[in-house]
Amino acid sequence: MTYYMAGEGRRLFGQTVPSELPNKFAMSVRDPLGVVGMITPWNFPMAIPSWKIMPALVCGNTVVIKPAEDTPLSTYNLVHILIEAGLPVGVVNIVYGMGPDAGAPLVAHEDVAAVSFTGSTETGRLVNQACAASFKPCHLEMGGKNIIIVMDDANLELAVEGAVWGGFGTSGQRCTAASRIAVHNKVYREFLDRFAQRVRALKIGDGLDPETEIGPLVNETQLQTVMKYVEIGKSELARLVVGGHRAESGNLSRGWFHEPTIFADVDPAMRIAQEEIFGPVVAVIPFDSFDEALEIANHVKYGLSASIYTRNVNQAYRAMRDLETGIVYVNAPTIGAEIQLPFGGRKNTGNGHREAGTAAIDFYSEWKTLYIDYSDRLQRAQIDTADHG
Repeated sequence: MTYYMAGEGRRLFGQTVPSELPNKFAMSVRDPLGVVGMITPWNFPMAIPSWKIMPALVCGNTVVIKPAEDTPLSTYNLVHILIEAGLPVGVVNIVYGMGPDAGAPLVAHEDVAAVSFTGSTETGRLVNQACAASFKPCHLEMGGKNIIIVMDDANLELAVEGAVWGGFGTSGQRCTAASRIAVHNKVYREFLDRFAQRVRALKIGDGLDPETEIGPLVNETQLQTVMKYVEIGKSELARLVVGGHRAESGNLSRGWFHEPTIFADVDPAMRIAQEEIFGPVVAVIPFDSFDEALEIANHVKYGLSASIYTRNVNQAYRAMRDLETGIVYVNAPTIGAEIQLPFGGRKNTGNGHREAGTAAIDFYSEWKTLYIDYSDRLQRAQIDTADHG
């Protein structure tokens, strides 16, 4: 992101257009906003700060960033690298603390011109409300309840692999995680059997061990949240196929580990199919038609990422058009993003702004339109009546 945004510094393009009047030059330029406040989450503690800081700096802003209280060291190291590279003291600043004590004052401070927030939808709503009082621009990246659609003509081996890493990569602790898998009834049983077999074989353990495939959850609170939703799934009579327990064998009992968990035969209205869990829990939902799959996909309050596995090009293009998400993948899982493209979602996932690509520049800069009249006084008098603006 740093390399990419450094290049964008040479491409902060405006527009030069002809004026409707003679002897008049018209153009637009981008201005920096001023001080930008940033609040970042724990799950990508180096990546997300860089996605926010770099475009803000390239646009000429200064930054005050509050990293998540669980993972402050990554942001600290990132900022020190910038200082070592020659960034003047005071251009990027870090504040530490909990949300009410550090994040809320940052958002409300009168000298902060704009705020960029990544985190839960509930906290994002509070950030948005605080910014609204002073009409402060606010960029929100919030929750997701992402889906993989597996059609009856899909390459099942590819779809299973995508479901495994979409649902359980980084222990499901990413906003793009595929926590819902909708599968056509014609291939439902075969897909579920393959998926369950693959997930049962995943190795749980230390995230620093190269052989580990499922690492720990971030803290005890998140582990308890996952365990709560497993119980909710059971109470909703979803069928537990794999996992469902805290992982406690051997040294795992000393950490915040949870078994990768699959619920099958899930009704789309169940809470485990509607609410963000942010852990290694996947709900598998059967469907009978392409239109039903789209309805299931869109019938949640979030709209970040979706995926479809199919060999039918018509269905692929219809899905790209009709899925109500900011990101759509075809024959690939819902996770991952490339820095040269806009990243973000719709509905309760985001408020219209985007990170990455040139879309990030749009948030961290403000348009200024410039008119230069180089006519003499007589000419100006003659055209005054024409210049209604």
